[in-house]
Amino acid sequence: MGTDLALALEGVACTFVDRDDRSRRYTAVQDVTLHVGAGEFVSVVGPTGCGKSTLLNVGAGLLHPSTGSVKVFGQPLSGINTRAGYMFQTESLMPWRTALGNVMAGLEFRGVPMADAKAQAEAWLKRVGLGGFGDRYPHQLSGGMRKRTSLAQTLALDPDIILMDEPFSALDIQTRQLMENEVLDLWAQKRKAVLFITHDLDEAIAMSDRVVVLSAGPASHPIGEFTIDLDRPRDVAEVRTSPRFIELHQAIWSVLRDEVLKGYAQQLKAA
Repeated sequence: MGTDLALALEGVACTFVDRDDRSRRYTAVQDVTLHVGAGEFVSVVGPTGCGKSTLLNVGAGLLHPSTGSVKVFGQPLSGINTRAGYMFQTESLMPWRTALGNVMAGLEFRGVPMADAKAQAEAWLKRVGLGGFGDRYPHQLSGGMRKRTSLAQTLALDPDIILMDEPFSALDIQTRQLMENEVLDLWAQKRKAVLFITHDLDEAIAMSDRVVVLSAGPASHPIGEFTIDLDRPRDVAEVRTSPRFIELHQAIWSVLRDEVLKGYAQQLKAA
């Protein structure tokens, strides 16, 4: 396995013990092999509750797999993945810090001198269109502006791998598409490896080099992998109208559709 693979999950399974009844176990994902090349943008789609975020946590080193292995640029992962930056689905900004202070935080924790951390954070806020908002607190920012701040916070650390867990799912469609294009523009500049989790198939196709489809749980596993051969650079709104996008959507949905129905039936049964 070469170092051209930024992130490699090999035969990964994650089994959890029920807190109330330790004799009961739940396997979220099983026999998952997933590779992300250096500079590659890979999205994972699947039904709700199929373990997409579990895989992201394994790649981040936040969760140790029950079986299987994880390698980062060819080296076994032990503990937190220090070469990765993580952009969460939920709000991750510290409410007592300004936008500038939030972007500076990770740099400060790494020991970057205050003046340098401030300069780098200011530069990143400008790159995401928030140059004039560094003194605002999170509650003074719109949802889209908070996401831009989180993006700057992640990218300011210059990670080699970017892990994104449905980062734009709470945004309105217009703001969401603006953010998607921003991410693609920033990604194109440095070509970091990206593992992107989303439940939105349109978003996955519009942004990615490859799309991996997971089955419904329990014991979710990959059931399809598709190369997205759409020209770059892309505008996520315009590309959705191209004939090739429609062909890819139909092909991936034909694999995903039954799994979504299975997942929905499982949710109804659990309710």
